[in-house]
Amino acid sequence: MITARAAATFEPVGRSVAAARTFVRDTLQGWGLTDIVDDAVVLTSELVTNAVVHAGTTADVVCIRADTGVRVEVADRYPEREVPLQSNGGHHFGHPDREGGRGLLLCAALAARWGVEYTATHKQVWFQLDFPDRPAGTRAAGPALPSSALPIADSRVRVGVVQVDSGGLISAWNDDAQELFGYQPEQIIGKPLTDLAAWPHTPGTGTGVAEALLLSRWEGSYGIRGADGRVSPVYASHLRIRDAEGEPSTVCLLVRERERAVLQSPMRGANVDTAETAERGPATDAFEVFIGSPAPDDLDGLLQRTVERARDMLDGDAAYLLLATDDETELEVRASTGLPSARQRFARVPVEAGTGRYGSARMPSVHEDLSAVPGAVPLLVNTGMRSVVTVPLKVEGRLTGSLGVAAESPARYSNEEALRLQFAADRIALAVERARLTELERLRRGSLSFLVEASDLLAGTLDRDQTLALMAQMTVPTLASWCAVYTVADQASEPELSYVLHEDEDRIDGLKALLMKIDPPEQVPTGGARGWSGPYDAAHAAALRTSLRSLSLGDSARPSSGPGASLATASAVGGETVVLPLVARNRVIGMLVLGKPTDEHFRQENLELAEDLSRRAALALDNARLYSERTAISQSLQRSLLPPEQPEVPGVEVEVIYRAAGEGNEVGGDFYDLFPIRDGAYGFAIGDVCGTGPEAAAVTGLARHALRLLAREGFGGPAVLERLNAAILDEGARSRFLTLLYGELWPQHDGSAVLKVVCAGHPLPLRLRQDGSVESAAEPQPLLGVMEDLELYEQTVTLDPGDVLLCVTDGVTERREGTRMLGDDGLIDVLTTCTGLTAGAVATRVLRAVERFAAEPPSDDMAILAMRVPEPEPADA
Repeated sequence: MITARAAATFEPVGRSVAAARTFVRDTLQGWGLTDIVDDAVVLTSELVTNAVVHAGTTADVVCIRADTGVRVEVADRYPEREVPLQSNGGHHFGHPDREGGRGLLLCAALAARWGVEYTATHKQVWFQLDFPDRPAGTRAAGPALPSSALPIADSRVRVGVVQVDSGGLISAWNDDAQELFGYQPEQIIGKPLTDLAAWPHTPGTGTGVAEALLLSRWEGSYGIRGADGRVSPVYASHLRIRDAEGEPSTVCLLVRERERAVLQSPMRGANVDTAETAERGPATDAFEVFIGSPAPDDLDGLLQRTVERARDMLDGDAAYLLLATDDETELEVRASTGLPSARQRFARVPVEAGTGRYGSARMPSVHEDLSAVPGAVPLLVNTGMRSVVTVPLKVEGRLTGSLGVAAESPARYSNEEALRLQFAADRIALAVERARLTELERLRRGSLSFLVEASDLLAGTLDRDQTLALMAQMTVPTLASWCAVYTVADQASEPELSYVLHEDEDRIDGLKALLMKIDPPEQVPTGGARGWSGPYDAAHAAALRTSLRSLSLGDSARPSSGPGASLATASAVGGETVVLPLVARNRVIGMLVLGKPTDEHFRQENLELAEDLSRRAALALDNARLYSERTAISQSLQRSLLPPEQPEVPGVEVEVIYRAAGEGNEVGGDFYDLFPIRDGAYGFAIGDVCGTGPEAAAVTGLARHALRLLAREGFGGPAVLERLNAAILDEGARSRFLTLLYGELWPQHDGSAVLKVVCAGHPLPLRLRQDGSVESAAEPQPLLGVMEDLELYEQTVTLDPGDVLLCVTDGVTERREGTRMLGDDGLIDVLTTCTGLTAGAVATRVLRAVERFAAEPPSDDMAILAMRVPEPEPADA
């Protein structure tokens, strides 16, 4: 449905192109469609240029506004001209950097729909731009407009009234909200507004919906997801109120985005009387005259409007605006029109590009013919531009940027145009600097939020591989399109490629294969990002070789994969690539490589943020390395404290189960041992050292080795433990209490086994008889490491065939769930059910009972030693 229409005719002269751009811009701005103005102006400029310059005919331009978008039609009077078609055998679109033939290619790239229509007298090219979803953020309205320029609204304007309580839940939903979004009140009341709001998520760089609901007033744009699942762009006005009982809530007024004028607050102006302003006529402020009204309220919009107006003012073919870095040594491209994409965003050039005033961005300059001085303006190399005028943007004598307008014909500009452009630049410099500082402050807040979140994530793990993955995932795609992490084991080692990530998962394998084939970047300990051309050079060389190989094979023998994979990888790494050193504790431990795809550059602010991230990531990676080394040492020490192997005891089944609690970063605690003393005699021990860590490990190692040494010297059980007690006390402050069950085992010829045991403060061993009865196999005696003079004695136990001796540490008997504890009685109950089981089955059943006793995993080490004398096998009949 057509809601508005505007038309104009332009003569076949060069200045008609600028006039057509102005016509389309003013028409769409009058309709309130600022979001699509830039694309419409670019496409109109190319199509009108084809008509009035290349075809040499009058151009008819028609703008049509419909419900879903804007259609722009450009017709000329030369229908015999052939339309370039894109097909296998026909013509191809021209290159976008070429002077002519770009209109249809741009239509295909920018327009939602486009086409070409012929009549007997006209050829018409049309394109349609759909209304986009507006980004979230506060917006300001423009000044009063004449009736003919007022925005169009539906015959019935619906204002949805939604009230949100202090918890963010919808408490009221009026009839207009029901009509706008399709929800009945009973469907929506009580649900969070955040479930419906489609708010573009950029952490730290803007107000979120939850924050907006807490402000006293808020006004801006976002989307509401309707009952049909579609997101409707709305303009909202929020007011924070308090009811009679003092409870706060927020009233939200919502209208369709295209009807935003119903709610939008008036723009702040000077404190002058409205009647006086009306008498004076239109505003005469130079800034408003150049930029237009309403002025964009964001930096990118202001810069893009500036370059468009500068190009129109001087009737140029291209324009660009660069902003200076903080140290005023480089200029960064922030907005452009009429230039290839590679020159449009974040490319950097030096402020002093050459000698003399024409090589410095600090002074106005006019180049009549760039072909005579190649490279004088680096941004315009190979763009077809012949003449250019550039002027500086200065605030209080400090260089803040540079504005340039270029044309494809030579000698287009003189000092008069430079003065006009300088006058305009002086008018906008302060506004641009204010907008830039506002954007920097917003970015810094976002960077701080990003770094806080990154620090929390990095501090939450001590695993090396997970740290590497987090480093890559935090940079892609937030800071870069792809990332690679190199690690350095020591100063003498070469960097090793440890992790690769690309925002497109299908590109990861190709990117990793490419990086594996080339030399890693050089290790430089100095901070800051530095460029690296290795991936770009290798990718393009590989793509070229693959293309030549496929051509030499011919179409019939071409490999099925073709050059596509190589070309895709070359495109993925074809932009700027930087390397940041990972330095921790004054040592280079790796490198973080960030890359962009073809023709893309990094923002200086993002590089600074990446440097901060690399410092935090380097420390986290080094902490993970140190933790891994400590864990490996602890585990190695723990293994050294356990028996290397378990001997076979003739006539006796022996089973040992050992379970260490925790993450393996501590040593000491429980231990066990089983070893031969001499022919026919075996020693066994199970003990528990008080505490953990190196001191406990020292006592554990002392106990295990002293037991073996003393037993093999012929000492009996009491003598062995008394001497071990003395050795522990000799450790002084490093000594620890030790509970120990020590015994000697003698298998007998009649199938039984004789044991002599000493139980020094340890849980008593339990004997399971064949009839299912359970009894203690020893009496308690003092633990070791407390008293100097111990009088210990040993007790003899005979295990008959079928009997089981069970020895455990207190990690088994002290297993808890709340106030309940397994205890000795619980262990006896478990052992009672083990009649007839092998030693391995007995140990396993005890372990299972301990694990099932509580839902939480065990918090203490456990050692289980089960010995059973098997029953004799029946004789053959």
